[in-house]
Amino acid sequence: MSRGGQKIGRRKFLKGAAVGAAAVSSTAISNAQDAESADHQHVPSDIALRVKALETVLTEKNLLDPSALDEVVDQYENRIGPQNGAKVVAKAWVDSDYKARLLDDGTAAIGELDLLGRQGEHMVVVENTTEVHNLVVCTLCSCYPWPTLGLPPTWYKSSAYRARAVIEPRAVLLEFGLEVSDETEIRVWDSTAEMRYLVLPRRPEGTEDMNEEELADIVTRDSMIGVAVL
Repeated sequence: MSRGGQKIGRRKFLKGAAVGAAAVSSTAISNAQDAESADHQHVPSDIALRVKALETVLTEKNLLDPSALDEVVDQYENRIGPQNGAKVVAKAWVDSDYKARLLDDGTAAIGELDLLGRQGEHMVVVENTTEVHNLVVCTLCSCYPWPTLGLPPTWYKSSAYRARAVIEPRAVLLEFGLEVSDETEIRVWDSTAEMRYLVLPRRPEGTEDMNEEELADIVTRDSMIGVAVL
């Protein structure tokens, strides 16, 4: 990237973007979080109404099979989502051999559970420890591991998060309610179209007697992105 004939590094560009967004970034991330958690019991938006109208027209003209559409909706509502990533995490917690394979080759290990797919073909898993906390971002757009985490949350796609997570990760995490000590190193991983990341959270204390299924129930999406801990 260049400006006036002078080359600008990616990190320098991101830093400039972060400075420009700083005045409104906290509000932007907060608003994105609020929008995601808002109650959806309201009048459909214009876009939703247009989509429904288009669906009706295409169905009437036999250009769209409603059952095929229902299959896609069911896929993302019930079969693709953070519950899949939680299964990966829980298995790693109870099976040390699987954990070693997961950290060595995330793609192959996740494939063992048949959880690979579009937007998640190539995976790297990074482990949180007492010394290191990992945070995932996509600085260019919103690359995200759909098969293991579902669709990306609104705040993950926001320009504020994408710019600031690289430059000031501690401040960003604090806005999510997570305070990371100065003694803990924060590593930020930039997902791309070629490679997506999944955080392996630390197993909470007091869960020694829980089985794999019970452990999967306590794993959250945000902990696998790195903006929360368990």
